[in-house]
Amino acid sequence: MSPGNRSYSLAMGVVVLLLYGCATTGRQPIHDGSNMIPSMGTRGAQCCAMAKAVSRQKALAKTAVRFVGKSRVEIGGRHYNPDCSGFVRGVYASQRVDLYGGLGELNGGNGVGRIYTHVVEHGRIHYGPTVHPGDLVFFHNTWDFNRDGLPNDPLTHVGVVEKVEPDGTVLFVSSLSNGIERYRMNLQHPDIHKAPDGRVLNHFLRRKESRDVPGTRYLAGQLFAAFGTLTR
Repeated sequence: MSPGNRSYSLAMGVVVLLLYGCATTGRQPIHDGSNMIPSMGTRGAQCCAMAKAVSRQKALAKTAVRFVGKSRVEIGGRHYNPDCSGFVRGVYASQRVDLYGGLGELNGGNGVGRIYTHVVEHGRIHYGPTVHPGDLVFFHNTWDFNRDGLPNDPLTHVGVVEKVEPDGTVLFVSSLSNGIERYRMNLQHPDIHKAPDGRVLNHFLRRKESRDVPGTRYLAGQLFAAFGTLTR
């Protein structure tokens, strides 16, 4: 099976599980069962470098940055939900892209799952090594959605890539409980919060809870699921 077909098959295999969504912050161990999209391992280990962007992608990144510090997105007089899926949907709507487009039949599906499925159908799910400004970045297990105390919550968060720094750290914009902010993720050093010089390599995307199971993960690089690039 080719890498492209493998990514597609993995994506479609998780569609039935898209009953999850983004919320506050989170961290948990990535479950490697057949019901989860592979996260980390060798995937993303060579990431990331900035790819040359087309004008629409640059515009998406600029729009995302424009909302940093705000609590919600308004585009063309329309207010989007004050959560991660509402944020990225609003950003893409600025370029006349409906990330929920064609998914009306997924009644009950959450926003992050709908957006992931849209990318599967209209773009490319990938793990680097190059990333475009305006790409989507997906995460698993950023919170315990089903409240069972286990790391079995796929596709719980999404953001918009702004750029990649020289050391491979990905800057992305997303909406968490404290509003819309910039965050950092370094897939070459997924377990490190700060470098020796104090630079943040990976922000915390999951809030620590007293009931967290041993091995629960919290950093962006640990919770990374995939990037998404729309091609049409």
